[in-house]
Amino acid sequence: MTTLLISHPSSMAHATPRGHPERPERLRAIEQALEQEKFADLVRIRDAPAADRDAICRAHPPAHVDALIAAAPREGLVSIDADTTMSTGTLEAAVHAAGAAMLAVDEVVGGSAANAFCAMRPPGHHAEKTTAMGFCFFNNAAIAARHAQKRHGLGRIAILDWDVHHGNGTQDIFWDDASVLYCSTHEMPLYPGTGAASERGAHDNIVNAVLRAGEGGESFREALEVAILPRISAFRPDLIIISAGFDAHWRDPLANINLTEDDFAWATRELMDIADRQCGGRIVSLLEGGYDLQGLAASVAAHVQCLMRG
Repeated sequence: MTTLLISHPSSMAHATPRGHPERPERLRAIEQALEQEKFADLVRIRDAPAADRDAICRAHPPAHVDALIAAAPREGLVSIDADTTMSTGTLEAAVHAAGAAMLAVDEVVGGSAANAFCAMRPPGHHAEKTTAMGFCFFNNAAIAARHAQKRHGLGRIAILDWDVHHGNGTQDIFWDDASVLYCSTHEMPLYPGTGAASERGAHDNIVNAVLRAGEGGESFREALEVAILPRISAFRPDLIIISAGFDAHWRDPLANINLTEDDFAWATRELMDIADRQCGGRIVSLLEGGYDLQGLAASVAAHVQCLMRG
């Protein structure tokens, strides 16, 4: 079985202001890292489809979609909030990022691939039901989970978010949904200010494992081993989605956690073990954060190599 690498040129057309950390160069760094010979067996899909309106509206109300369409500029940049900016290419990039996540679900659940990694931007995990924020417009992980349930009839979806920033959007969307287990390890206090361990969801379906500034791989691995991995295993998911942010890397400028690429590789292997036992190995991984280009490239390479069972 193969590992898919899914992308689309529109991701490069989502422009942000000069000096903004979420920039097209992130994908160039990833592409260069995955050009190494050891990734020759990756199956590369470079034309991810656009998500249709109905698919997006399974995670967001139509008014949210309409508001972003109305806000999209015909030229220049428009600020949605202090951190989140739309350019002329943003909307297309966002719908293709969601569509890539849906295609990954189709290919993995359909049995054409063992797993998939979507190298797309903009990211999604801060996008709440009705609010674009934190560099995010549509919640790609949530759209993928809803697609898996609607299109493929899957019952239980587990989402593991190891981005250093809490995925407030994913938590918001699934707070009252017992069919989705959302687990996050993240630094606190840090943007967006949510993600306390006491935030557990209406059906005890939210797991937040907090890391403190200055902590590293030992604390990260303990958080997963104690708080998160047993919950995912006990949930017996039909599919595992990873919100794969790599901004907990020690080089990253937006946080204060000291992970290395080996920590992300370890977490990937642990999650694959659970997936092998519980859901036929089905994993869909979606790029979220990661803003130091060297740290991002090395971490993605380690993550994808593990997905390939390297």
